[in-house]
Amino acid sequence: MFGRGVRLLTGVLIAVCALLVGPSAPSGAGSLPVEPVQDVVPSRVMTWNLCNPCEESNVHRAAEIARFAPQVIGLQEACVRDVERIREHLRSLHGLVYHVEYGPVLRNWSRCGGAPWRPGAYGQALLSAAPMTDAVNTEYPDGGSEDRGYLAVTTTVDGRSVRVFNTHLAQRRQESVRAEQTRVLADVVSRHDRAIVLGDFNAVPAAPELTGIWDLASDANPECHPSRTGTCETTTDWYTRFDYVFLRGGIVAREHGVHPTPYSDHALVHADVDAA
Repeated sequence: MFGRGVRLLTGVLIAVCALLVGPSAPSGAGSLPVEPVQDVVPSRVMTWNLCNPCEESNVHRAAEIARFAPQVIGLQEACVRDVERIREHLRSLHGLVYHVEYGPVLRNWSRCGGAPWRPGAYGQALLSAAPMTDAVNTEYPDGGSEDRGYLAVTTTVDGRSVRVFNTHLAQRRQESVRAEQTRVLADVVSRHDRAIVLGDFNAVPAAPELTGIWDLASDANPECHPSRTGTCETTTDWYTRFDYVFLRGGIVAREHGVHPTPYSDHALVHADVDAA
């Protein structure tokens, strides 16, 4: 009887401690509070280059996404392992549940971890609150100094079916490579009457290599265009406009914004669209 009483008392104390301490937080969560369940904004799309290998906390990355709760977000420089953790934090800490499609074009141990003989997948990812269909993951014929590609899916934005593209073009002084990449991308986008094109294009609005995209679509900011009179917010820490939300086929932006963040060298770029 004495032994049974001790076990019962121990069980009660453990239960009381669990109530006082609460559920354990995900690794790296620190003192971030668990926020109440929230809904996505069904008309909101967003693009964000995560800046790998910046080694930022996935808890904080998830919190930045949750601030805006987009229906669809395109991620670049994304490791599959990081995206898995971000999705879990969005679900467990913010009540936001997303489907995912991956568009990795290379495997990189130094960026994405894993064993040297089995490095992590790296490239783009698309998160959507609605299911995605007809996913296409394509590597550009020439990636430049690093393999690059685009990911395309069909999903729901503002209650309508839309083809969504997510891309990351060649970096720095590789204008001719980017020109060929945008030729490939523009050819595919042109086959869809309604499309949203997200991504890090590594090119300023007036760059000649973006001409083919501008011919097909407009930026979510109507004041941002390739002419010298265009007013385009900068989206990087080095004061350039590289990140875009392009809209095609009568899809227009009701609101748009560029949101600098301490967790990447790229800002989050969002648009609330009317896809009707």
